[in-house]
Amino acid sequence: MSEAAGAEYVMDARRDRLVITASALGTVFEWYDFYIYGVLAPIIGRTFFPTDNPTVELLYTLAGFAIGFAFRPLGAVLFGYLGDRLGRKYTFLATIVLMGTATAGVGLTPSAASIGVAAPIILILLRIAQGLALGGEYGGAAIYVAEHAPKGKRGFYTSFIQAGVIGGFILSLIVVVATQWIVGPTVWDAWGWRIPFVVSLALLAISLWMRLMLRESPVFTAMKAAGAQAQNPLKEAFTYPGNAKRMIVAMIGIAAGFTAIAYTVMFQALYFLQSGLRVAPGMAQLLVGGSAFVGIGSFIFFGWLSDRVGRKRPIVIGYALVLLLALPLYQFMGSTANPALEQAARRAPVVVSGPDCRFDPFAKVQPTICGKLLDHFAKRGVPYEKQTGAAPSVAIGGVAVSDLSPIGLDSALAGAGYPTGSVTPDWPRAMMIFGAMLLLWTLSGATYGPVAALLSEYFPARIRYSSLSIPYHLGTGYFGGFLPLISQYLVARTGDPYAGLWYTLAVVALALVTCLVALPETKDRPLDA
Repeated sequence: MSEAAGAEYVMDARRDRLVITASALGTVFEWYDFYIYGVLAPIIGRTFFPTDNPTVELLYTLAGFAIGFAFRPLGAVLFGYLGDRLGRKYTFLATIVLMGTATAGVGLTPSAASIGVAAPIILILLRIAQGLALGGEYGGAAIYVAEHAPKGKRGFYTSFIQAGVIGGFILSLIVVVATQWIVGPTVWDAWGWRIPFVVSLALLAISLWMRLMLRESPVFTAMKAAGAQAQNPLKEAFTYPGNAKRMIVAMIGIAAGFTAIAYTVMFQALYFLQSGLRVAPGMAQLLVGGSAFVGIGSFIFFGWLSDRVGRKRPIVIGYALVLLLALPLYQFMGSTANPALEQAARRAPVVVSGPDCRFDPFAKVQPTICGKLLDHFAKRGVPYEKQTGAAPSVAIGGVAVSDLSPIGLDSALAGAGYPTGSVTPDWPRAMMIFGAMLLLWTLSGATYGPVAALLSEYFPARIRYSSLSIPYHLGTGYFGGFLPLISQYLVARTGDPYAGLWYTLAVVALALVTCLVALPETKDRPLDA
């Protein structure tokens, strides 16, 4: 089989546009379905995991978010097998149907107040279905576009798939903000939040209509005609010479690294602004979503650039810059978004002491007095330091607080200059935060834009769907999918709003070393091999 087998497709510009548009829009819609859960995590928490502790509700919800990611590798195995045996087109048609119906199901599931424990159980089952669907979607879309792309344009063509992933996040924010504005806060809190989930049915119809117009990939068509398909793609993915090593490198060096960066810019930034800095939710969503909308161009730019300088170089440079700049950029956003909070924390630090001074983020009620004190400050986004002491006590700015009741603590915080309630940065400060976010998005584009082309070129054609999908979703599912949960756990446990970044930096450092040591350049490899 030769690359000439796809020549008639390569020369068809109209068909190429349809391939890119249908695949990218399908990716946008499918990731919209997956991300909408993360965007609405706080309201999902109080609807399906009600407690008297918003921190616990958020962590339970993020655990459900992580479960969806945990099942992505299983979806990669299932749909990867089907994609290598039956074809690229019909496999990713099946994934989008499963995703769209599962997402609508979340919006239609009664609350825990209505049906009790059945509500969170149904929610988790729907998240599992979403994870299975997403496990098959990305590999199918990326490979389908790559196998249609002419030589010298694979990075550019497939960058629209990469941009589509971020486009799904942007679309989820747009739909959420628009729905809130249309229905108003009362209806939104009561049932309006369900509308963005049900909207997925309309997105599903559009995506199906477009994808049904597509033909099978020319590379797969040629393989099928030659009888060169893998008989057992899953087995061959692990036994094909050198492929097991390639999958490990792809999982750690590529998938884990870029996902840790992307989710740090998306979800961690959103929670950091809303929970850690007390920025008003609407403004936080506008800053994250607006910077993502502008930054999405960097994904296409770096995909295009990778056709000229190679796939590996932008990724490695992006990783290195993230290690240098992520923490300073977050600290800059912290000092800009809520300067009164930062100044108060620096001028009058909160020190909590006690014989058993630990915070259990998963406990509905903290088991110790000291834990209850930490919980009070965590809910208000107030950083704190813990010390061992003979009895529970709180000092703010070196002054002991005599009244440890919630009212007494709030009064002491206000007296020390800590702001109460949410804040809305003025436009000059908002634009500075926007600039920091945009720089982070650009670094995410450098590490993500070339990935679909790189992975498609990295693996043999006969087992490409399975070989690409399995490490991709292991890396994104376990290293990236658990990032919101782990980062928020670290923040809640330490009282440091920046503590969650250490997980990101550790994963990116591991990815950088892996790429430098073991990742080859793939730019000029033929796709039919």
